[in-house]
Amino acid sequence: MKRRLQRSLASVLLGTCLALAMPSAAWAEQAKNVIVLMSDGTGTTHTTLTRWYLGGGLLPQDPYIVGAMRTYCANSIITDSAPAASAFATGHKTDDKFISVLPPETTIPGLQPVAKDLQYKPVASVLEGAKLQGKAVGLVATSNIQHASPAGYSAHWPDRNNYEEIGEQQVYLNIDVVLSGGKKYLLPKEQGGTRQDGENLIEVLRGKGYGFVESRTAMKQYHGDKLWGLFAPDALDYDMDRAALHPEQPSLAEMTGKAIEVLSKNPKGFFLFVEASKVDWASHSNDPIGVISDSKAYAEAIKVALDFAKRDANTLVLCFADHSNGGMAIGSKTSDKTYSTTPYGQLVDPLRKASLTGEGVERMLGEDRSAERVQEIVGRYYGVDDLTDKEIAAIQAAKPGTLIAVLGPIISQRSIIGWTTTGHTGEDVLLYAYGPNKPAGLVENTRIAYHSAESLGFDLDQADAKLFAEAGALFKEIGATTSLDRQDQNNLVLVATKDGKNARLPLSKNIIQFNGQKLEMTGITVYAPKTDKVYLPRQAIELLRKAGF
Repeated sequence: MKRRLQRSLASVLLGTCLALAMPSAAWAEQAKNVIVLMSDGTGTTHTTLTRWYLGGGLLPQDPYIVGAMRTYCANSIITDSAPAASAFATGHKTDDKFISVLPPETTIPGLQPVAKDLQYKPVASVLEGAKLQGKAVGLVATSNIQHASPAGYSAHWPDRNNYEEIGEQQVYLNIDVVLSGGKKYLLPKEQGGTRQDGENLIEVLRGKGYGFVESRTAMKQYHGDKLWGLFAPDALDYDMDRAALHPEQPSLAEMTGKAIEVLSKNPKGFFLFVEASKVDWASHSNDPIGVISDSKAYAEAIKVALDFAKRDANTLVLCFADHSNGGMAIGSKTSDKTYSTTPYGQLVDPLRKASLTGEGVERMLGEDRSAERVQEIVGRYYGVDDLTDKEIAAIQAAKPGTLIAVLGPIISQRSIIGWTTTGHTGEDVLLYAYGPNKPAGLVENTRIAYHSAESLGFDLDQADAKLFAEAGALFKEIGATTSLDRQDQNNLVLVATKDGKNARLPLSKNIIQFNGQKLEMTGITVYAPKTDKVYLPRQAIELLRKAGF
């Protein structure tokens, strides 16, 4: 009897999981605009710590908790940022490191297997679907814009670390507003960038009519309707470090406000994704100061979005984390016997002495790692003025770019913050929402994508069918054949041939070259390197027919 009950309960839970993962017709109310704000690597403890640090009052998102979100991916109960972003951007669980392409298999209970002919297929994101509807679309992040979370909405590739490929797809997707870091990934090596294909994508953007800005002041002064702002070669500074190190960089709240200002000019509405990227990075290093810095910046950005939504009365705001990180706890071995009498100051007083994150302290410290210099800089900017000889030695031995991971545990021990790992963790995360058609309850991360699309008034699966048809099958419908021109390995081109006529479609671009013409699609041509297949919008056939192909 007990076993039958266990099997029955398992069946009920499995059915519930499947129901939550699939699209639902229950939520049908539309919104003109959707703003998704996500904090990377942020668990409930991160938010609780930030609330206490700021005085204990409510954060802007706190009144709008509507439920929680499950975070696992296709093959792991603990997700990476890439499959997490792919899930809430496209509505599909995928594999570690994959950016908005389907996995070869699924191994987590309750997930359907992937059909062989669909393995590694790119799938449409909410941003791409919104663009098909004529809405304005935008991305904001404190990482480089090619990083996993913004990439999930704007690129398709089985390796999240290929920033050059992701950057090219983003440029040719014609996103209306992009504000972040990552300039070097758009420039060729000979111009100080990292690109091996020789393309200067910043010049491409200017040729497309974008305003391209690199400072907070220039961003604020821009008044057009197509804007790219890249404010650092790679990621932006932590918010706490900006004033001292790079005051020309805008805050996350300022970028969010500017994006809304530009996107809201579109009478059809807009979709905007905003990410506080570096809570995750601070958690990998067990640095509570970095956590607080970007969590505070996230809360301020949410306030900007909520203020707009309340004025507009037709905007859905969704807030959540992609996963948690670090296993952070308010309470550690030092509080084992005293937790029931823990004063407020024991948690926050050591933290409030810091004026920079561990990353900022490393930059202030520079190359001089003498004991006297270490004590001076760490004491002045990190608030720890009682370093032990062992701690000083660890700071001196830290390799470039890793000092934050040494300083984080040092200040955590002086507070009562515990950490269980320097990696991601697999618990559910909180879900906040405001506006028309807000969700409720425990939902799968894939549900966010479908909910966003339904709120904006389109079918995400139909958008996918329009944007990512397999090239060989699509051109076969009109009696054409396809091949790949691999002459330049850094710039592959799909060639479609019919009746002696050739059309050329450069991969990762929205361009068709035919008969001396340059035709532009709403969507890009995407290569799947694992299967050697190419996918492109069905619109390509319509454009070529009109051009006489």
